Amino acid sequence: MRAQGGGLSQRFGTAFGDNRPILKKRTHTLPEVNFSDDGPVRHLHLGTEWIQGSMYLDEPNALVHEYIQRMMAWLLFVEPDSVKDRQAVQLGLGAGSLTKFCHKVLRMKTTAIELNPQVLVACRGWFKLPAENARLQVVLADAAQEMQNPKWWGTVDALQVDLYDHEAAAPVLDSLPFYNQCRRMLTPQGCMTVNLFGRASSFARSVEKISAAFGKEAVWAFKPTREGNTVVLAQSTPSRPKREVLMARADIIEAQWGLPASKWVRVFKPMLT
Repeated sequence: MRAQGGGLSQRFGTAFGDNRPILKKRTHTLPEVNFSDDGPVRHLHLGTEWIQGSMYLDEPNALVHEYIQRMMAWLLFVEPDSVKDRQAVQLGLGAGSLTKFCHKVLRMKTTAIELNPQVLVACRGWFKLPAENARLQVVLADAAQEMQNPKWWGTVDALQVDLYDHEAAAPVLDSLPFYNQCRRMLTPQGCMTVNLFGRASSFARSVEKISAAFGKEAVWAFKPTREGNTVVLAQSTPSRPKREVLMARADIIEAQWGLPASKWVRVFKPMLT
């Protein structure tokens, strides 16, 4: 999530344009979804200038933003050969970047939970989200309610949380009960990554709640990106892999999936040292 500068849009479309898929019943309580093209990049918006996700037009499965790439830092805590046998869940579909990457690139079983049906229409129409299949599912639901379904408990290896409204002021869900529910969804080796950003958000307060839910020894954090996003990771079961182990995994992650994992190791550290 980052601010959009002036003069960005070369093309601006709406989720209900003449040649796009149309939902028969529009909602009046959720923001309208639209997009803008900026050269080789397409951005998703929820009725405002704030960017809710992006896609390279010629490389739709790549991760555009640095903070989105860092949401994949859980890969440092698992054996690379085991990734394809794990399950990823995204709370908030955005432009579908993490969902596509986990499904298409990592070959994982992947589920996104999204409140706004217009976002799903946009992702399928403009952001090349594949149709559902045996390994890919999108659940249209309130994440706070859906995650209370016992079918999710103890099943998720990578839980990626990026929940913002159209104003991008603060995380929509950012409470101790919410983070307790997140931890309950994880497998013993599972990790949650969360994007902390917003004009009204507080990194310190959010980390305090995450630490209360997961334990201080389970929480890791990146330095903020230039845009102000800080990605925090929390482990279901705390561990302290040696630096050489993290670097060895980072080398594999870079070679296999093209993510800047060696840089992650340099700007990523446990909150309790």
